[in-house]
Amino acid sequence: MLKHLYIRNFALIDELDISFQSGFSVITGETGAGKSIILGAIGLLLGQRADSKLIKVGASRCIVEAKFDLSRYQINGFFDENDIDYDPEECIIRRELTDAGKSRAFINDTPVQLTMLKALGEQLIDIHSQHQNLLLQKEDFQMRVVDIIAHTQKELDEYKQAFMQYKKLSQTVKDLEQAIAESKKEEDFIRFQLNEIQQAKLVEGEQEELEQESETLSHSEEIKSSLYQADSLLNSDDDNAISKIKTAINDLQSIEQVYPTVHDIIERLNSCYIELKDITSDISSQKDDIDFNPTRLEAINDKLDTIYTLQKKYHVNTVKELLDIMKDLKTKIENIDNSDDVLNDLHNEVNKQYDFCIQKASTLTRLRKKAAKDIEKKLSELLIPLGIPNVQFRIQLDTEPLLTPNGTDHIQFLFSANKNFSLLPISQVASGGEIARVMLSLKALISGVVKLPTIIFDEIDTGVSGKVAQKMAMIMQEMGQHGRQVISITHLPQIAAMGLSHYKVYKDDTATGTQSHMIMLKQEERITEIAQMLSGDNITEAAINNAKELLANK
Repeated sequence: MLKHLYIRNFALIDELDISFQSGFSVITGETGAGKSIILGAIGLLLGQRADSKLIKVGASRCIVEAKFDLSRYQINGFFDENDIDYDPEECIIRRELTDAGKSRAFINDTPVQLTMLKALGEQLIDIHSQHQNLLLQKEDFQMRVVDIIAHTQKELDEYKQAFMQYKKLSQTVKDLEQAIAESKKEEDFIRFQLNEIQQAKLVEGEQEELEQESETLSHSEEIKSSLYQADSLLNSDDDNAISKIKTAINDLQSIEQVYPTVHDIIERLNSCYIELKDITSDISSQKDDIDFNPTRLEAINDKLDTIYTLQKKYHVNTVKELLDIMKDLKTKIENIDNSDDVLNDLHNEVNKQYDFCIQKASTLTRLRKKAAKDIEKKLSELLIPLGIPNVQFRIQLDTEPLLTPNGTDHIQFLFSANKNFSLLPISQVASGGEIARVMLSLKALISGVVKLPTIIFDEIDTGVSGKVAQKMAMIMQEMGQHGRQVISITHLPQIAAMGLSHYKVYKDDTATGTQSHMIMLKQEERITEIAQMLSGDNITEAAINNAKELLANK
């Protein structure tokens, strides 16, 4: 529940520091006194858009801070998930806004994104304004009411997960059908490209080998001459390098006994001798292998020309890239050739997932139908004492084999305030006052299911008066039991008198401008306030007595 609210430099509020009580409380005040300003400040804590124009004239920053007691509500999971310190008896949320347009949000002094503040705010406070009455005309709101009371959250989550998979599979089919259609348009060209690359009989890495072999064959005479010359210098002539090294080894060995120092030199020369013999053998072998082969050279150059032409045509630089293109073309052809089978398999998956969604949706339908009957009965019971004795209310639930994000059901609230009148959509026949009473009754039903800490009603009493207003107050009073907090902003004395706590919003003119204030009224002050609501500024003795009577009967 909301324990404390602090506002500074917000609109007409210089500084407001006030505590709230549990149960049913009321807020009264003349039109324009600043009640909507206070709601706007609370709205900032719920993540609503901030505007620097809301900062009080002359101030550079405004602050709105609220303290909550969450000890009765199991929402510690939110704090664990978001790694925020949690004190069940004092949760502090704060919003700061500067005149430069910057906004900051905090939960228990931890800076948070606005989306996180909004996510927590939705679990703490529900503000019901007159604008929200328009929601009653919308099918998604009506569906949400039924789902809340039907406790379908688990089943709805399961359905939505199945529905998302169905949509994903359906999109896959659509994308594949489009891709196959495009491929079939280009099938002849794709087959031509594939055949063109396949005919080249490409092998990864062959381009470099062919380029090297072409270079060798093109210079075969030059290469062969150089190899012959090297072989002659090393081994063929009588005065060759190998024989000279052998002679040097023999000469040094002859003095080794008397001059041991040459031993290492002899060893090194032996190594050179062996290495040169191997080199000479390799040169001799290679010179015999080198032959000018014009036929082979022509074949190599033809293959390289084919490779270069394909690379230029397909804008690549390597044989590997051409092979990748060929692989992709093969896949396209396979998809075209196998498209009927692939599509058939995918359609079977989609149909299977559709049946699974229908199964999940039917569970939702069953729960909703059961809850709808319960809502019809309880809502009528609540509306009769609220001045609609002949109320007819029915929830029309139609099911079609068409999947939507919420199942296969379409819901419409049908209403009539009179006997023997046809039931019609509530938006077409209910007056503003009747819609307000229906919304209050729905909120009462919902509050019994959703353990929301604080509910604020902003002039829910529009279009009602007298005993009906008192009955509405009794419903809100009952909602405020069991640790829940209900706050009603009202202009009706019958409702104001029923509050366990009574707050007044007023404004006064000072030297620095108009300022709004909010105070908690004591018993005598409540009598005066309610009497003024009854009779206006000229408070009569009858109004005073009437106010006392209203307070005594709460």
